Amino acid sequence: MATFFGRIAFVHTLLIFALFFSVGVESLGINYGQVANNLPPPEQVLELLKSYRITKARIYDTNPQILTAFANSGVDLIVTVENEVLSDLMDPQQALQWVGTHIRPYFPATRITGIAVGNELYTGGDTTLMANVVHAMTAIHAALVQMGLDSYIHVSTPSSLAVLAESYPPSAGSFQPELAGVMPQILQFLQSTKSPFWINAYPYFAYKDEPNNISLDYVLFNPNVGMVDPYTKLHYDNMLYAQVDAVIFALARMGFGGLEVRVSETGWPSKGDPNEIGATVQNAAVYNRNILRRQLANEGTPLRPSFRLEIYLFALFNEDLKPGPTSERNFGLFQPDETMVYNVGLSALSATSTSTMSYGSVSLTSSASSQVAKMGYQSLVYWMFVYLLAFQVVSRRSV
Repeated sequence: MATFFGRIAFVHTLLIFALFFSVGVESLGINYGQVANNLPPPEQVLELLKSYRITKARIYDTNPQILTAFANSGVDLIVTVENEVLSDLMDPQQALQWVGTHIRPYFPATRITGIAVGNELYTGGDTTLMANVVHAMTAIHAALVQMGLDSYIHVSTPSSLAVLAESYPPSAGSFQPELAGVMPQILQFLQSTKSPFWINAYPYFAYKDEPNNISLDYVLFNPNVGMVDPYTKLHYDNMLYAQVDAVIFALARMGFGGLEVRVSETGWPSKGDPNEIGATVQNAAVYNRNILRRQLANEGTPLRPSFRLEIYLFALFNEDLKPGPTSERNFGLFQPDETMVYNVGLSALSATSTSTMSYGSVSLTSSASSQVAKMGYQSLVYWMFVYLLAFQVVSRRSV
């Protein structure tokens, strides 16, 4: 009987990934970093994204070559104001000029949907950039309003988890005391403009720092006992959702519990230095594969189960010029020559005429023509119904 249920679970996994091919993932994006000297040109990168039906991307500047190449592509793009020019854009006239130069000429042909004003401005101790970002976001949004673009492009700023003073359990989530002055101003701006709160969340770093105290399965989304928040009684089977809910609780403590939280960065390195425990190809593949699986299900966090969590994976490519430990240069899903570092199931989204996805030792092949896709989806729904019915019957007999 145990063998039978094991086979049922395996077939269930295959059905999930087949459905992933059929419907795609609307809430998943990818970060397209460019700190490298060997990346393919933007036109080629666009074809790579389109071949895997990735329709959301984020870049860390306003590279005109990328903005031009992505015109009429159907890819939603978030652009970034670099940290070093942030102080200049506090001035409304400078902000108006920036939007007129970096945004207006490309929109709407290039589907710019968001402007990230800076990235991880608070790393602990210094709140200067956080104070500046309030004025810069306000000035940039005012420029968008003046040009009639504010209803199409939201303005926000991605933060690292360093903004939290407490994150465990999630219900204890709170912001650093030294941000008590500036954080409400940022949140008030986001609320008034209906913009999301972006967070860069990496369970990998928590595991690397405390591998003896944190379950690897818990951070990788693998089956595990998880943890129960003692105050809310909510069960968490992975750290990423716990981190996001900690942010939501921190927002609520400041009176902004209604803000949407999105994950602007998360990922896992496929290679690291000897002291970077857990940085392996196997772990990276499992983490990102499980992210895709959860995104397929349009999951929310335990605190917001019916609200789909939007996630941007980090990153598209390994970037050879990034400073720091080896892991920093090995977060990519792809090598610069566009070969996969590991397969997380993206091939199931291939837009080519025939797409093959490997999962374990099983290969799923599908035609991409609209008629066959429609028939395949209908067939999949039918067989999923049969499978679930049979599973219920067998379950009842086993009781």
